[in-house]
Amino acid sequence: MGALVTLDLPDDSPMLGLPWIITFGPLGDVDEWEPVVCGPYERPHALALAEAVVAEEQLMAVVEPLLPALSAEEIRGEIAAAQIAAEDEAARIDAADLYGDFEDTLDEELELAAERQPEPEPVTAPSEAEVRAGFARIAKLLTSKGA
Repeated sequence: MGALVTLDLPDDSPMLGLPWIITFGPLGDVDEWEPVVCGPYERPHALALAEAVVAEEQLMAVVEPLLPALSAEEIRGEIAAAQIAAEDEAARIDAADLYGDFEDTLDEELELAAERQPEPEPVTAPSEAEVRAGFARIAKLLTSKGA
């Protein structure tokens, strides 16, 4: 079994409505090959497809939103926002180190959460027709952006 990584977003996040991509790559350092990027998909389809693939393979799948930017300036704004968020996260981690080992606390919390939650049932990958319908909705979303 592989690993699936994605953003944990609140139910009202505007990012949920964006198109999503999946990047498949090696799970460890032993394998070396170029990652495979698939998409765009609607988020539920991306998650289900990624889960279906990593359930049977020793791969890592990263499911992330695709930001349909219309200009270089819009891209620069997204990059600046990501950099600020990373700096804020680094500051939060540094502050946590003042009060103990953040990693140990995180590991303990993850272990407790795993004990409380039942093993999730495998998600069924969407059919080709469902994915194609999602492509049509994404095309409509992308062509109407900024209009």
